Amino acid sequence: MIVEVTGLRKRYGPTPVLDGMDLEVAEGSVFALLGPNGAGKTTTVRILSTLTRPDAGTVRVAGFDVVREPARVRGAISLTGQYAAVDAEQTGRENLVMVGRLLHLGRSGAAGRADALLERFDLVDAADRRVRTYSGGMRRRLDLAMSLVGTPKVIFLDEPTTGLDPASRTTMWDAIRDLVRSGTTIFLTTQYLEEADRLADRIMVLAGGKVAAEGTADDLKARVGGDRLDLGFGSVAALDAAAARLGGFPDRDRLVLSVPSDGTAAHLHHVLDDLRAAAVPPDRVSSHRPTLDDVFLALTAREGVAA
Repeated sequence: MIVEVTGLRKRYGPTPVLDGMDLEVAEGSVFALLGPNGAGKTTTVRILSTLTRPDAGTVRVAGFDVVREPARVRGAISLTGQYAAVDAEQTGRENLVMVGRLLHLGRSGAAGRADALLERFDLVDAADRRVRTYSGGMRRRLDLAMSLVGTPKVIFLDEPTTGLDPASRTTMWDAIRDLVRSGTTIFLTTQYLEEADRLADRIMVLAGGKVAAEGTADDLKARVGGDRLDLGFGSVAALDAAAARLGGFPDRDRLVLSVPSDGTAAHLHHVLDDLRAAAVPPDRVSSHRPTLDDVFLALTAREGVAA
């Protein structure tokens, strides 16, 4: 495991922010950390990236202890925070070359690395423009490119697509997938649940400073139930008759009967045939699969945390 955390605790004054977290991240994977505001996501990233010391617990990143060997950890990681850390008065190329020189790549090495990253992140045409003329999506891509000048083993992305439009967000997702295909490990915090669903190999949900759940997206969705059919009716009488026939969960305000389903077409046909035989066919039918939104709301509500 490239990230290993055991018993992590952090307190600010009387308030425990992290209360005994354990986690492991496999090399070359995407690990997503979810949670409501104040759940401890950013604090976790700051501890893993050596910016904040833990109060208790053991934390190892790329084989190094974050407390005893912080310089070794920093040499193996990069961090992209919630806001693009770029110099708006320099060009995109100048930003990348600056980082390369700070990493002692030399003049030609830094220039070559900048050219490669400009190509990789589709910034060649804007390379010699001042960054203050860039769109938000272009700044974010440049910010991520700057994180890669030193070829890190682990990249921490703290809400990397906050404020981006859908097209720019999709471009960032493609860039993240490319990084993972090249063997880089991504530790991602996000409030966009679709982002975690699409990108993450494993997901952890924090609530109240503790781990509320961990697993694959499918594992977490299974915790809040399976597929269901929502059957709409034109009257309370029809709704009641259908509920008497099928069971399920009637909603009298919306005139909708929710019925557990296995998600197959065969089950849908069986339900419709059964209702037709009872002379109460539905006016409308929709299917619903659990989403990470369902998981998030269920888990945070269970912990008594406002999302």
